[in-house]
Amino acid sequence: MSQKISPFLWFEGNAEPAAAFYVSLFADSAITSVSRYGEAGPGTPGTAMVVEFTLNGQEFMAINGGTTNGTPLEEPRPGSIALYIDAENQAEVDRLWDALSEGGRTLPCGWVTDRFGVTWNIVPSGLSGVLHGDDPERSARAMRAMLAMKKLDIEELRRVYAAE
Repeated sequence: MSQKISPFLWFEGNAEPAAAFYVSLFADSAITSVSRYGEAGPGTPGTAMVVEFTLNGQEFMAINGGTTNGTPLEEPRPGSIALYIDAENQAEVDRLWDALSEGGRTLPCGWVTDRFGVTWNIVPSGLSGVLHGDDPERSARAMRAMLAMKKLDIEELRRVYAAE
């Protein structure tokens, strides 16, 4: 994704077919990336976790959220839109997390609903590298560590990934 902020569609299991349907409707549209759940979950291994796609040149993301470790999430609701932030570094994650969570509510895996009811996913650059790295065992450890976090800590996730 090259946009700073991208619409993030939330689904319970059908993000990939939904994205395929949407891209079939508009010119200059394509699925650009699909990352899949691994053995660490929380989704079924091999199923789509995040689908990145463009619709008429506009970048979107879709996630098969629904549950974390088998526990249904209260927000965002299926079919709702959240805003995804590709934070440059941990300082930006911290600044945005603090501001957006003030008077709002924090959720696992970098999600926060602000005081106005808008849901955001604040993700540090480099997260994909540890969750989908060359070593599946290390990536699984990083995924498990991420699932235990609310605000994402990229240095901690890198440390978990690099540990022997």
